[in-house]
Amino acid sequence: MDNRPRQITLDEWDARHAELVRGGLVEPAYGGPISRHVIEGGDLRLTRLRFDNSPAALRLWNFLLTEEDRLRQARAEGKKLVGVMKDLGTSAALAWCFDNLAAFYPDGAWWIPCVMELSDGLFHIADSLGFDESFCPVRAMLGAFVTGAHFPLPDLLVCSAGAVCDDFSAIAQRLASLGQPILWWEVPHRTAPDADEEAIELPGGLRGRSEQVAAVRAELERVRSALENLAGRPLTDDDLARGIAETNKVRRLLAELRRLAYSAEPCPMPALEMLIAEMLAIHFCSDRDESQVVLGELLTEVRRRVDAGTGPFPAGLARVFWVNPVADLRAMNLLEECGGRICGTEYLFAHALDEIPQDVEPMEALARSALADPMVGSARERAARICRDAAELGSEAVVISRIPGASHCALEGAVIAQAVRRLGLPVLEIEVPPVSESVRTSLQTRLQALVETVLARRRTG
Repeated sequence: MDNRPRQITLDEWDARHAELVRGGLVEPAYGGPISRHVIEGGDLRLTRLRFDNSPAALRLWNFLLTEEDRLRQARAEGKKLVGVMKDLGTSAALAWCFDNLAAFYPDGAWWIPCVMELSDGLFHIADSLGFDESFCPVRAMLGAFVTGAHFPLPDLLVCSAGAVCDDFSAIAQRLASLGQPILWWEVPHRTAPDADEEAIELPGGLRGRSEQVAAVRAELERVRSALENLAGRPLTDDDLARGIAETNKVRRLLAELRRLAYSAEPCPMPALEMLIAEMLAIHFCSDRDESQVVLGELLTEVRRRVDAGTGPFPAGLARVFWVNPVADLRAMNLLEECGGRICGTEYLFAHALDEIPQDVEPMEALARSALADPMVGSARERAARICRDAAELGSEAVVISRIPGASHCALEGAVIAQAVRRLGLPVLEIEVPPVSESVRTSLQTRLQALVETVLARRRTG
């Protein structure tokens, strides 16, 4: 059996899967060939992607693509489903502290048009409800709620409001107008404490105002009460502390995975699998325990490759820091085809990667984590963290992937780009639609030019 790391097509994964099974591969209940998700689920984009060939990557992909099955199974087992929207990591961590609740992010529907190559019709439904392509692709969430075809409708839906993306706020309000009950909780715009007032340390090296932390805590207490009512039992602070500890296990696994994958030479794990792995931090893909297993296997594979000095790519690829998640997953393959590799990321949810504090009261800790969201602070603060991380990781260039129609991308990208240029690094701003074939040639040319710029800078010292 050839176990050398490489990227393979979907068809090649069929043969690889059969080979692994003959070799004694033991799979979880949701295992199997990745191609079945095209046949059974209509996930057509998979046929155009290139995948890592490890068993760990196989488990990662199957875990991602069977989330709807897990949610329906959870409901069949008597659990209540909680839809958590927009805050990306905080209310989900709270909900998973209950053993009879399962939390998920309906926001994830923004990738459905990509994965199904627009065959899902979700954008058409959003168009009919007044949300056309001038809005962020998360508008696909409207169609998913209307059809009920991509996730079961939640028993409770909560959504953060206030200092959030304008597009998402408008889309969520439209959802409420359609009769979907939503429990809103507010997050204020994070502002720096005055010189004469007490500063609260937040995850990610940020500092917050004590009254803002208190306000967020009060809002999260309302969410806690709603979850207790749904679960039919109170949540003790001890249970909450244990839940936070389990969340932090996932975040520690991911931190070590990111450290090795983004620093080792040659690159031990492709950008696409790492993008998916990072997304598990948000809500554990609807299974907190299994997400630890999936990330653990991926980390074991990366460690093995680092120790062996091997990977799916040759050494010396241009080291690129990537900002914002792409609407089309194919773009991550494209960067590598152009001679680049990911050496760091900021996908809009840095606060979900940082550990939740465990040296303060649990609700205080969750409030601090929520207030550390890069989207509720200034673009300058977000840019500062990106620059710090890019410098520490030895980045040679930065790609800022603007999200089509997203209101926050209009000026935020310029602020980030200006800060990165002060580091002396080349910056490329691109926009990737959910299906990028129409702009593929342009994207490829621009990414190749960025890689050539990096290589030229190496030669000139």
